[in-house]
Amino acid sequence: MNPELRTLAEDYWQDELAASPLQALMLGIHDYDELMDDASREFEDARIAALRNYASSAAAFDPAELSPDDRITRDVLIFEAGTRADLLEMREAEMEVNHAMGIQAMLPVIVPQLPIDEPEHARAMVKKSAAMGTWFDQMTDRLREGVANGRTPMASTVEKTVAQIDEQLAVDPGSSVFMNLRTPAAFSEEQATSWRAELTDVVRTEIYPAYKRYRDYIAEHVLPASRSEDTPGICHLPGGEEWYRRAIKRYTSVDLTADEIHDIGLQQIAKLNEEYRELGAEVLGTTDLKEIFSRLRDDPELRFGSGEEVRAASEAALAKAKAAMSDWFGRLPKADCFVQETPSGPQAFYFPPATDGSRPGTFYVNTSDANAWKKYEMEALAYHEGIPGHHLQLAISGELEDVPEFRKHASVTAYAEGWGLYTERLADEMGLYSGPLERIGMLSADSLRAGRLVVDTGIHAKGWSRQQAIDFFAENSPQNLSGIAEEIDRYIGLPGQALAYMIGRLEIVRMRAEAEETMGDEFDIRGFHDTVLCSGLVPLGTLDRMVREWAIA
Repeated sequence: MNPELRTLAEDYWQDELAASPLQALMLGIHDYDELMDDASREFEDARIAALRNYASSAAAFDPAELSPDDRITRDVLIFEAGTRADLLEMREAEMEVNHAMGIQAMLPVIVPQLPIDEPEHARAMVKKSAAMGTWFDQMTDRLREGVANGRTPMASTVEKTVAQIDEQLAVDPGSSVFMNLRTPAAFSEEQATSWRAELTDVVRTEIYPAYKRYRDYIAEHVLPASRSEDTPGICHLPGGEEWYRRAIKRYTSVDLTADEIHDIGLQQIAKLNEEYRELGAEVLGTTDLKEIFSRLRDDPELRFGSGEEVRAASEAALAKAKAAMSDWFGRLPKADCFVQETPSGPQAFYFPPATDGSRPGTFYVNTSDANAWKKYEMEALAYHEGIPGHHLQLAISGELEDVPEFRKHASVTAYAEGWGLYTERLADEMGLYSGPLERIGMLSADSLRAGRLVVDTGIHAKGWSRQQAIDFFAENSPQNLSGIAEEIDRYIGLPGQALAYMIGRLEIVRMRAEAEETMGDEFDIRGFHDTVLCSGLVPLGTLDRMVREWAIA
């Protein structure tokens, strides 16, 4: 590897870890255990300047003089640093209140995952927890800036966020979400009791007061200034058009306009309707779309009755995938993948293994309302979040030994989520779905991702109301209405992110088709998948070049 580029890549990675001690700890890196993230405007300004410098420094390398792997490193560094700086300049933190993906929703998921495995980790956690009070106060200051600048979230999501925080603050500090940490095995009972008492005191005196100040500012100042459900998109804010353009680039990594993405979504929905009619005739005895969607949405027999049933179905799907994956992938991850229930956060999500091996890959299922889960959707979701989806992708990436560390953990959403969605259809090729009903679940998942292209652009570029977006989804998918509302609120709170899934999948499918045409009988599916997975996370343009080079090698 070019030594100057290697140094730049390593400097960037170490800077990223220092900038987010919480993320470093999540990765099992303990160099910053006593520190907490900085959410201040001043720190954000410094990060923007640093990221711009990394992007320009990487761009200064002539790609013609680099090895193929060095070209990948250059591409990823330019994309990561440049697009992150682009979004930071839009000052998203000024209106970052969201009941679906906000900090109050993610704390119950993040805190138990922190690798507090040694006594020194536990002692450092006391200092990190004390710094969380400052962190909440900094986030409050950013919201204050948002109110002053006329940049506020939607009122209904603010109300739900306040209710979530109230619920957490009603719990005694000693039993709070902040105390849901591992106790190092090396601690004696007396040491563990003393540590937890000290930590409880920090939660009571530092975290809770700051968390309450954060809550009160949201309730007393953000809420009165919040936007209505008629104007939820960022197109209604000053600079919203540019913000959304940057978000599209950051989350899709391709150069498409909002109008182009909107039209792609409509085209995909039309194709899906034909597939629904075909499977609907086989499974439900009807080709009428409204009836198909209604029965899939409302039949109580198609819903789970308990969280245990949800978890068991997830585990059964993963077991089938594990048994089949060696026929489709040359390189397999060393880390295992497990299913775990959670009472909060998104409906389902994946956490990759810790780099130190202390935590396996985990497919989380939110079972707070088990009856909201549809039986026919479970398999597609397990394949997306677990195997052969995010687990193979992210665990393999984390285990690579011959690429710069930052590439293993890059946040290239279209690559990550595009792969996850690609594997839902790949699972069909692999024969993993139990039957035609479960294959309808694959279509239902596709409806969600295709619909996102339409409603995300509708909300943030075309000025759709929240209800308009809900109505579109209700008419074009079998998603239940409460789930649709939650989905729409997620898109409102995180502009552009929802575009990554289908755009990424379509690009990967196109690359595979072109490789198959180029190679003919020489095409090897395991070789294609290894090409996609074994260089870390990359922008789609870079992946396209990698696949083309593999196909003609």
